Amino acid sequence: MVEFAGEILILTGTPGSGKTTTAKALAVEGGSAKVHLHSDDFWHFIKNGAIAPYLPEAHRQNAVVIDVLAKAAQGYAKGGFFVIVDGIIGPWFLEPFKALGMPLHYMVLRPPLEVAIRRCRDRGGDTLTDPEPIAALHRQLSELGNLERHAIDIGDRAREQTLATVIEALRGGTFRLS
Repeated sequence: MVEFAGEILILTGTPGSGKTTTAKALAVEGGSAKVHLHSDDFWHFIKNGAIAPYLPEAHRQNAVVIDVLAKAAQGYAKGGFFVIVDGIIGPWFLEPFKALGMPLHYMVLRPPLEVAIRRCRDRGGDTLTDPEPIAALHRQLSELGNLERHAIDIGDRAREQTLATVIEALRGGTFRLS
């Protein structure tokens, strides 16, 4: 049972870290009502003029998308849902979420780079498979400074193991942002 009604979990990590798979599985766990917000969807809502979010010139666009995402999470949390936000949400994107004044958990799933690249290639489709931006995002999320305690080294764990680790971390409360 996962009971965190009115709270928000930001589940982040590099592409290939298992954040979406884990978020989907967590969202259907028993307990309080839950909402899964897949942040990629918020970027895909932009139909004309979209800039790849990992490019430097996407800064303004990314700020708008994160602000909208944070407000959507707030709306659901105020409605009594446990909101699971999954996506590449580095420390540089946390301010709009912190400003909500809601209970907020922050977890960074951190696989080895070679595992992340392999997983991205294996899943195929229209997802990111270029090792260069994957490596750049991996570097950025490997240097969390005072948020390092929010990282979970997942190695090459199976889906079920990652989910169990996330649930245990939530229950422990150590991944809350103050």
